[in-house]
Amino acid sequence: MNNFDWTSFTKRIAIKASLADIYKAWTVPADLERWFLERAAFRAEEAELAEREQSAASGMLYDWYWYLDTNPLHGKILEANGKDFLQFTFEGNSLVDLRLSTLDEYVIIELRHYNIPQDDHSKQYIRLGCSSGWAFYLHNLKSVYEGGIDLRNKDPKLGVMINN
Repeated sequence: MNNFDWTSFTKRIAIKASLADIYKAWTVPADLERWFLERAAFRAEEAELAEREQSAASGMLYDWYWYLDTNPLHGKILEANGKDFLQFTFEGNSLVDLRLSTLDEYVIIELRHYNIPQDDHSKQYIRLGCSSGWAFYLHNLKSVYEGGIDLRNKDPKLGVMINN
C-alpha cells in the first residue's frame, strides 16, 4: 500500500444519452433526484433557493440529502460551464471534477475526486468510501438513463445497504 494514491481517484463510465441530459443530471435538482439524491437544492450565497428546474451555476452553494440519512452535505459549485464541465467541493475541501465528452451515441463521464486529506478518517471515508459510493451512483445514473430502473434503496426498514 506504499504506492497507493490516497489523495485522488478517477471513475469513468459510458452512458447512452444526450450530452445535455447528462449535464442536467448533475446540475438540476429535479434531475439529481432521479438517480443520486433524495433532495437537492442550489442557492447563491445569502440568497433564496434556486428554482427546481434551474441549473447550478459557478459560485452557487448546494445542500444535498441522501435517502436514509438526515445529515445534508453542504458544498459549493466552483465551476459550471453549462455544457460539459462541473467542479464542486465534496466532503469538506476535497474536489470533484466532472468532465463529459461524447463518443458516437455515448456520453463519457470522467469523475475525478481529489485533494483528499491524508488523515486516517479521510482515507477511510473519503478516499475508500467515496470511491465505492461514486462507482455505485455512476452505475445508477447509467441504469436510470438507459433503462429507467433506479437501483437505490429508499426503504428505511431495510437500513443501510450498498445501494444507499
